[in-house]
Amino acid sequence: MNLVTVSGPPSSGKTSVILKVIQALKERDISVGVVKFDCLYTDDDILYQRAGVPVKKGLSGSLCPDHFFVSNIEEVVEWGIREDLDLLITESAGLCNRCSPYIKDIKSVCVIDNLSGINTPKKIGPMLKSADIVVITKGDIVSQAEREVFSSRVNSVNPRAITMHVNGLTGQGAFELSTLLYDESANIEGVQGKELRFPMPSALCSYCLGETRIGEAYQMGNVRKIKLGDENE
Repeated sequence: MNLVTVSGPPSSGKTSVILKVIQALKERDISVGVVKFDCLYTDDDILYQRAGVPVKKGLSGSLCPDHFFVSNIEEVVEWGIREDLDLLITESAGLCNRCSPYIKDIKSVCVIDNLSGINTPKKIGPMLKSADIVVITKGDIVSQAEREVFSSRVNSVNPRAITMHVNGLTGQGAFELSTLLYDESANIEGVQGKELRFPMPSALCSYCLGETRIGEAYQMGNVRKIKLGDENE
């Protein structure tokens, strides 16, 4: 089975792109399943079910969705193998710009949209910088010049990645993306022992453990303070 991780900021068009890609893969008789990770709520699993795609969903609740993903990916892969899938796609929640959901030797895709602003690529960390493929969506809403500038900014942040435009509504570019996602020689039997491409965001403080009161007296653990200048001045 092939495994692909798809991540991106909220509402960047991840689900729409995946659905169009699955249509193209089905035309090649490739069986695909999806596991959707999210935080509090998602009905994307219904969209996959309507498309006849085997799907499971997991909600991280109060936990970081990235940590939730890594804690469950082994069981997710085992489910995909039991379903006899050719390709399993894991779709992340709409992640923060510091998230790092990719695994070494597992194909990774970052979906980002043209409407997020031309400086957005510089604001995104490992989720964009360590991706194998960067998919840019919503290009039909902006001008050709804006598309080219945005693509250039993406390329400056991650010059190693394949950058391509996909329209989640019409499916333009989805077939080309599908040819990059499935590789018969990239089959895996599990992910146990594999490593993340980049360390997860680190935070273990009193607020992580349920503290709600504000004040230095209530702050413990991994706490970082903003530098506002010399207090003695």
